[in-house]
Amino acid sequence: MPPRSKHRLASTLRLCSCRTTGNFDRGVCAIIPWSRQFALEYSALFDGLLPALERLGLPIPLGGTSNHFRFSVLRDVGAWDPYNVTEDADLGIRLARMGYRTATIASTTWEEAPTRWRIWLGQRTRWLKGWVQTWLVHMRRPGQLCREVGGWQFLGLQVVMGGVLLSVLVYPIALLALVLTWLLGGFADIDVGGPGRWLWIVALVNLAIGILAPMLAAAFAVIRRGRAWLLPSVLGMPIYWLLISVAGYRALLDLARLPFHWEKTRHGLGGAAVGTRTLPPPIKPPRAPTATGMVLRRPVP
Repeated sequence: MPPRSKHRLASTLRLCSCRTTGNFDRGVCAIIPWSRQFALEYSALFDGLLPALERLGLPIPLGGTSNHFRFSVLRDVGAWDPYNVTEDADLGIRLARMGYRTATIASTTWEEAPTRWRIWLGQRTRWLKGWVQTWLVHMRRPGQLCREVGGWQFLGLQVVMGGVLLSVLVYPIALLALVLTWLLGGFADIDVGGPGRWLWIVALVNLAIGILAPMLAAAFAVIRRGRAWLLPSVLGMPIYWLLISVAGYRALLDLARLPFHWEKTRHGLGGAAVGTRTLPPPIKPPRAPTATGMVLRRPVP
């Protein structure tokens, strides 16, 4: 990486990166359960989470659907890492380390949802493996990373990337512990008058917030996108997260055995699932700007 003094002497540069919003053909989503979950996931991410990260000034891991950069800037930051299987996420963090700021713009890029379990599993395994790679690479020197991006951004990176990865792995364990405690009568043994009850209350409230918050975020996102027919699928999100956990543990195994293996995602199957290959119909635009684009800007000295 070039020294940061080089960035402070540079004039303001703007780059545009169009991002997908997770809008998929209604016929496909109506048939394939994990395609509906995929749509909910993308709507929450690009219409909710990414604008929030922008407003908070936190690093944003890029996605690979539709990104547009100036070649000179890509060359300046070293372009994509050929050994990272989510190279765009790594590039987003590297841009933040080099002094660039990522912002969202309102734009839509169509994305095809996986329509088969095996395809979805392979894609999600690669995504999670790439995020683990990205987190490990940038955390090799935590002190240097913190100095380059700043303390607030460093903390945000741990929550956004490290927190997501940790929650994927811990979620099934937490649910299993909760179910076993209930089956074995552990809740009946809680001393409601003792100090231990407050620990249980805090734990249960934390679990409830952790489950309900992303469900509400997805619900509001699809309503804004004019896709209220997806709302019943919100109730299936906790089950979908268990499938993501399966992909998460598979990603760790894959990282240990085949760290640079790229599990390709088959596309062009969505139309076949409903007997058509037509594009999705136009949708009602959201009332507020959506996280479907990025503007990367080098700070003014």
